[in-house]
Amino acid sequence: MVRPVTNAALEALLHAAGYRNAHGALARQLNHAGRRYGTWRYDAASVYWWLRGRRPSDLVQEVMAGTIARKLGRPVAVRELGFADATPALNSAYPTSARSAIDAAQRLWAILATRPNSRPGEEVEGGTALQAAIAWRYDLPDKTVASTGRQPVTTADVETLHVLADHFLDLDRRHGGGSHQARALMADLLVRQVTPMLGGTYTDAVGHDFMRAVATLSGQLAFMCYDAGDHAIAQHHLIIALRLAKATDDRLLGAHLLANLATQAMYLGHAQDAARLAEAAIDGAGRAPATVRARLYTTAASAYGRSGEKRACQNALGRAERAVDRSHSAGEPRWVGYFTPAHFAGAALGCLGDLQLYRQALRHAPDAIALAPQNTRTRALHTALIATTHVRAGDLDAACSWGRELAHHARDIHSVRVTRRVRELARSLGRHRTVPEVEEVLLTINASPPQ
Repeated sequence: MVRPVTNAALEALLHAAGYRNAHGALARQLNHAGRRYGTWRYDAASVYWWLRGRRPSDLVQEVMAGTIARKLGRPVAVRELGFADATPALNSAYPTSARSAIDAAQRLWAILATRPNSRPGEEVEGGTALQAAIAWRYDLPDKTVASTGRQPVTTADVETLHVLADHFLDLDRRHGGGSHQARALMADLLVRQVTPMLGGTYTDAVGHDFMRAVATLSGQLAFMCYDAGDHAIAQHHLIIALRLAKATDDRLLGAHLLANLATQAMYLGHAQDAARLAEAAIDGAGRAPATVRARLYTTAASAYGRSGEKRACQNALGRAERAVDRSHSAGEPRWVGYFTPAHFAGAALGCLGDLQLYRQALRHAPDAIALAPQNTRTRALHTALIATTHVRAGDLDAACSWGRELAHHARDIHSVRVTRRVRELARSLGRHRTVPEVEEVLLTINASPPQ
């Protein structure tokens, strides 16, 4: 006896896409697409049961939506498939286990790889990052991260992932995270290369370094999304990365990711939350190497400066500066190599400017631009900040000079953050546009950033 169709939404989509009498064709296309995740073996009978109430995994639903979308020539949301108990495509809660973090990562990577222009879940949930900080700090460590599966994962494989993370970090520094193509490329790499590895075979020792590498990659993709203005996706990736860092018992990496959540909260105007996150990162890091301490205290200083807490800001800034003076590369984590005295100087300039201590802030300007050539985006961010601080200090000549520099540096950078800094400078200068030199600079900078 043929059972009645209970998923009318899926049936309608299949009819519209030309699969009404071609369930086997849909199954074969899903199997082909699923090769990047391992091996799927669906057939016409599988589609029969999906139409009659069975529900495939969230990842299969993502791929199914992409497959039908290509046939229809329009985007198809997962919810259109009609699986009533499907979980949301984006859930930024802190995962309860390393396995659930891996599953969440795989779903999100699939979305970004197949639909790079989609933004599932536009809103950032206010308390989610703070809840994640508490769970990361106080939950018990995972007993093991070993796995048994189809593909063996070796130390050499893991080192390759660390090298790839370095590569994407360099791309992000040079060009900004605002290119959908760059983020889709990274997500595709994660889908094709990393996803099968996560379901592979590795010992607990290899697994710890493997999870660390995956956390680093997820954190890098998060920062690219943050720089592009995709804040919900950025937060979700950071929280997944935080959970994977917890699985490896890497407190320093976890603190770094928590500080990135603080930086995002600050950018979104939640300075008090940012300060709490930064302090949680400092507390969780424990006896950290000097450069890590410098990075964490710098984030705390920026948060306190943004919230107008002068004493707390200056105290954190002093601690960061002392740590910078003691910094050296020996024995420090690989990922902290990006943080230099110039990054500290740029943050010091910003938080002192927030406290309206403009002259004191500008003392950090020369150090803030003493950056390596590859730090193109940071150079543009710091140059815009220096120019804006000069306007607020009343020195229009210096502001215009730095504004011209900014137009040069921002020209080829795809970054919502750089665009925002340029607009802040334009607003500050706009009050003085009757000055011919100011009007000239405004025309120049308004034509510069591509975003």
